[in-house]
Amino acid sequence: MYVPRYMFFTKGVGIYKEKLASFENALRDAQIAHLNLVTVSSIFPPYCRIVSIEEGLLRLEAGEITHCVMAREQTQEPGRRIVASIGLALPSEKGRYGYLSEHHGFGQTEKEAGEYAEDLAASMLANTLGIEFDPTKDYDERREVYQMSGKIVESQHTSKAALGAEGNLWTTVLAAAIFVK
Repeated sequence: MYVPRYMFFTKGVGIYKEKLASFENALRDAQIAHLNLVTVSSIFPPYCRIVSIEEGLLRLEAGEITHCVMAREQTQEPGRRIVASIGLALPSEKGRYGYLSEHHGFGQTEKEAGEYAEDLAASMLANTLGIEFDPTKDYDERREVYQMSGKIVESQHTSKAALGAEGNLWTTVLAAAIFVK
């Protein structure tokens, strides 16, 4: 058992005539096709540090079993917009855990999907920290409440969107938070 000390974000898009190969191409675009990925739930460990993809990849070797939070979407419908996003919310108090969220779907832009995933992560963290907020308010209003509470220090997201390819091909998008020992 281990607790990851580093994490990096990545994203990719892949296109191919076979659904699985489309996913593989998205993994290649995201630079993580050489890893054995195991998806986990949504906790960002205390004291974990976000690093660049370059620094994170230097700490991993081909075939390594690697934990991640991943969102992915696939389509074979030409012109259909697909999106995958990972959101992150971090507490201000050192030693507390944060939240990651995954979101995937159709029709949204990268920005819309990213803000949705970020909002989801911040809402989960706010609930854990006992921050009172109105879930019917839009994210910008809730973000003010989160920031004013002083309990949430940062939130961010990474997203990838694409339009389904022409010619009976599969298109896959993915976004991932990759954990590193």
